[in-house]
Amino acid sequence: MKQKKRIWIYIIGTFLLAFPFHFGYDIFPNPVSAIFFPVNESIWEHMKMLFTTYLCFGIIEYPLLKHYHQDTKNELFSLWISALLIIPIFLLIFLPIYSIIKEQMIVTILLMFLAIAITKWIQFQLLNRFQDYKNLNVLTLILIVISYACFTYLTYDPPKSSLFRDPQNNTYGLELKK
Repeated sequence: MKQKKRIWIYIIGTFLLAFPFHFGYDIFPNPVSAIFFPVNESIWEHMKMLFTTYLCFGIIEYPLLKHYHQDTKNELFSLWISALLIIPIFLLIFLPIYSIIKEQMIVTILLMFLAIAITKWIQFQLLNRFQDYKNLNVLTLILIVISYACFTYLTYDPPKSSLFRDPQNNTYGLELKK
């Protein structure tokens, strides 16, 4: 199977995984799942969902990359960078459109697909770029933990800004959900 076709499979797989992850906290409402899944309908909580979706699809993606003899020495780093980049990329595309037309689910879903496609392309560009991959993998694991520490903080004590406000309930994170 050609590289281009495999990348499309990874894009579609990541995109499809986001849908069950959207309801992860509703299905498993506990303090741990709140770290990984959206606890409300705020824009920020959905960025956490995209980040988690990206990393979790990497668990599926890694053996596929190995199967197709793709170099995987920088998979974890390229995955983390792309998972992190999907947040500003999605926001740069989404926020101007949202300010004009407000929430239109089909538009949001299409923009999510576009952001995933862009960041998957970046991920595969990065995959073969670095030499010292053993230290890079250790550093990446630390960065993933730091990323989730930030998500945890922003879930339990979010700033009072529109990015963190649940438009349906006018609440922020879990702080006001008691």
